[in-house]
Amino acid sequence: MGARVATFLRRKVIQPFIELLRQGITPERIALTIALGITLGVTPVLGSTSILCTLAALALHLNLPAIQLVNGLVYPLQLTMIVPFLRLGAWMFRVAPPAVSVPYLFNLIRANVWHAIATLWTATLHALVAWLTFGCIATGLLYLLLVPLLRRLWLRVRTTPEVAA
Repeated sequence: MGARVATFLRRKVIQPFIELLRQGITPERIALTIALGITLGVTPVLGSTSILCTLAALALHLNLPAIQLVNGLVYPLQLTMIVPFLRLGAWMFRVAPPAVSVPYLFNLIRANVWHAIATLWTATLHALVAWLTFGCIATGLLYLLLVPLLRRLWLRVRTTPEVAA
């Protein structure tokens, strides 16, 4: 099972980014694409990440399929980060944290999306402030971490002849 997962990740995640490097997209642009895809992908508002990633890709001339790939990969992380962002937002605004869990949020949304929005409006705004604070720092750190790694990969790709499939 581990070999299948590794093969899947290589084919569907790593190889597309190697192809971008072969097409001449700079390691810096790919690092920015990945960093923003991760950061925007964990936005504490369900259903917003695809729109945010599309807007970022269009505004910054990034590769749209690549940022959406990263966005999709971090979806489980978004689900695990919603409640911590709600709690961090409550702490930042010195209010009681909402008593929520991910299953509760899904049930609330399934029952009536407008009621869910009205119920969680203030808590969500607080979570967004927490996410913005965290996201700015995280994007910068991810970018700084990814650039040297992608430069090394770029050098390896440039010096290794492409094998025909």
